[in-house]
Amino acid sequence: MTMTMTTSATSALSDTWSPPPEFAAQCLDLYGLTCPPRWGTPRRPEFPSLGPKAWAVMERLGYPPMPWQKYVMDVALEIDPATGRFAHREVGLSVSRQQGKTQQILGVQVHRIAAWPRQRVVYAAQTRGMARTRWEDEFAETILSSRLARQIRVRKSNGNEAIIWSKTRSLMGITANTEKAGHGPPLDLGIIDEAFAHEDDRLEQAFSPAMLTRPMAQLWWASAGGTEKSVWLNKKRQAGREHIERMWETGERPSVAYFEWFAPDDMPRDDPATWRACLPALGYTVTEDIIRAELEKMDPAEFDRAYLNRTRKSTPPDDPNVPKKAWPGLADPESRPGTDLAIAVDVSQDRGHASIGVASLRADGRVHLELIDRRAGTDWVVPALVRLKSLWNPLVVAIASSGSPAGSLIDDIVKAGIIAPATKEKDRPHRGHLAVMRSNDVTEACGQLADAMNQGTDRHRDQPPLTAAVNGARTRRVGDAWVLDRTQSMVDVSPLVAVTFARWALMTRGPAVLDDYDLLNSVM
Repeated sequence: MTMTMTTSATSALSDTWSPPPEFAAQCLDLYGLTCPPRWGTPRRPEFPSLGPKAWAVMERLGYPPMPWQKYVMDVALEIDPATGRFAHREVGLSVSRQQGKTQQILGVQVHRIAAWPRQRVVYAAQTRGMARTRWEDEFAETILSSRLARQIRVRKSNGNEAIIWSKTRSLMGITANTEKAGHGPPLDLGIIDEAFAHEDDRLEQAFSPAMLTRPMAQLWWASAGGTEKSVWLNKKRQAGREHIERMWETGERPSVAYFEWFAPDDMPRDDPATWRACLPALGYTVTEDIIRAELEKMDPAEFDRAYLNRTRKSTPPDDPNVPKKAWPGLADPESRPGTDLAIAVDVSQDRGHASIGVASLRADGRVHLELIDRRAGTDWVVPALVRLKSLWNPLVVAIASSGSPAGSLIDDIVKAGIIAPATKEKDRPHRGHLAVMRSNDVTEACGQLADAMNQGTDRHRDQPPLTAAVNGARTRRVGDAWVLDRTQSMVDVSPLVAVTFARWALMTRGPAVLDDYDLLNSVM
């Protein structure tokens, strides 16, 4: 199967990007892989690969490779026919815990020292001590207990550790996470394991010069998700995603092979369908019962990091003005908007995303709050409002004045002719009018939402971006009142701002629209 690059799957960089269907079809066809990575380099069948040789090494080590391991090694060890060298100088692997990452890394290292003479392989983990423990207790013991035991000898002298392949004289050693790591003889294969623990690029910078003169050199890094302090890993993951998305858009192949299994925030952590989408060893070495047991005993954020490969974010301190503890009790997944509703638009501080929120009075008197759209950029907002106008005929559309990030959209909304502004205070508000919120309107809206949350009069559908905005929101004082602060908030709060403004528009402007209609009906 030959992969054809298309632009059908391209989008702005985000956690929710997905590859085109032909990628999953190739993974299934070539490897029987039913859980392909969200970001993954596709195989080029026209390129020969040493992947099957590495599979055979894993077999001899006692670890028959799973479909995902076959796929990764087959792509990572492609040979460029034009040069006879590896097509990829760097290989990045971001996969959850307990998926067989360690066994695969061992297979790659053993294949290297068995296949070529005088190769130098160096392995690094969180610290030198942890690298030594894994090298001695897992790597050396696995080889010595396998069919390959007679092919090696192990040197354990401190500071000079090596697993030496007798015929080739190639060796596997370890190093520390320091600027001096990898210094010395030329390096053929560098392994940076548990990359989440590395807060800078010192190890990569130490490895790279030692690999320059080696024609078949490769740098491999591997890790489950990290935290906000995992600067190097987060940079590598972002770069890997960009490589893959750009490849599908332009057809240009990078020299980096990248593989990331990941569950976006909108996929529930307790749903087996989520696990099946991001755990490639599920059904092979781990079961749903095991993952469920992990979920029950672990902190949710740590479960997300370890098994859904999400970056663990710092838990923000509570803001006393935002009653976020009341938010979970207001969740109602079955809640739906009524016939009369208000819409509001907001834009993040960096203009990276825009959100459209809706508020509507339900039949039981509760106020329904919902984030109905959130996308990258702002160019989509006006066309979306055109569509929503025709579908729902809202009572009011609200947006903050020109002093806010969303204020720049006001002229485009008016020019589009889809929402007529109420230009004067004395004008009767009409259905679909544009309410441009002034500073006192914004403070009033924020106070109204906080009161409603405390009093339990609102309902929401527990949408992840909206709930995240509530949990990460920060406020700033305006006189004796307060407003949501886009700059200081820990996340993009535009989803919360949008529903807050929509609620204000519904409760303060909506009744006047309905009263005006009632008056017209009474005299006709």
